[in-house]
Amino acid sequence: MKTTLLAWLQEGNISIPTLLFSEYRNINLNETELVLLLNILTFLEKGNEFPTPEELSARMTISISECNEMLRKLIQRGFIEIMDEYSHEGIRFEKYSLKPLWERLVDQFMIHNQNINQMEKKAEETDLYTCFEKEFGRPLSPFECETLGMWMDDDHHDPVIIKAGLKEAVMSGKLNFRYIDRILFEWKKNGIKTLEQAKNQGRKFRQKQSLKPNVKDESQHSSIPFYNWLEQ
Repeated sequence: MKTTLLAWLQEGNISIPTLLFSEYRNINLNETELVLLLNILTFLEKGNEFPTPEELSARMTISISECNEMLRKLIQRGFIEIMDEYSHEGIRFEKYSLKPLWERLVDQFMIHNQNINQMEKKAEETDLYTCFEKEFGRPLSPFECETLGMWMDDDHHDPVIIKAGLKEAVMSGKLNFRYIDRILFEWKKNGIKTLEQAKNQGRKFRQKQSLKPNVKDESQHSSIPFYNWLEQ
């Protein structure tokens, strides 16, 4: 029993990226090809850098000829490569490299993250339009939608900052795009990039305005003071 356990421990372990299991299908590998690559990795870890089709097929349910054909296709498709190396004695030998496989995984990981970021950005933009329509109490006009797009794409305002600008406009009783655009312009000029910075800037502005006589809208009896960002 002890001898068996020692033999098992001496077999060692290999480190396999979890990403390989979650993304192998997305990089166009099937299960048989995945197992073949894992067996190559096992041989590499043990110091056998160029296992033969016979050695590989002995661990799998495919024949030697099928293994040989699969190796050829994996090389052609850019998942593994055969490299020439030289020993200290100057003897040339060949070895497998899985570097192309890892590069494919990194590329897939970056694409996956990019897709997630795009989905999150789209969700933020949809939520932004919804917030504006809720505050305005109506659907936005094509011009207003275009203005929102320009704030994000051309002026590179974060949707969170645009929402903060909308909130400032609501608090000021000046709910129009020209007023919000002026707020965003002032924030950008003053290096305001986070929600906390925007809140602090708005708080300072309101404190400054509170020292002046409040400008009341004669058409409405509102208790909300008028904060005119356009006068900055």
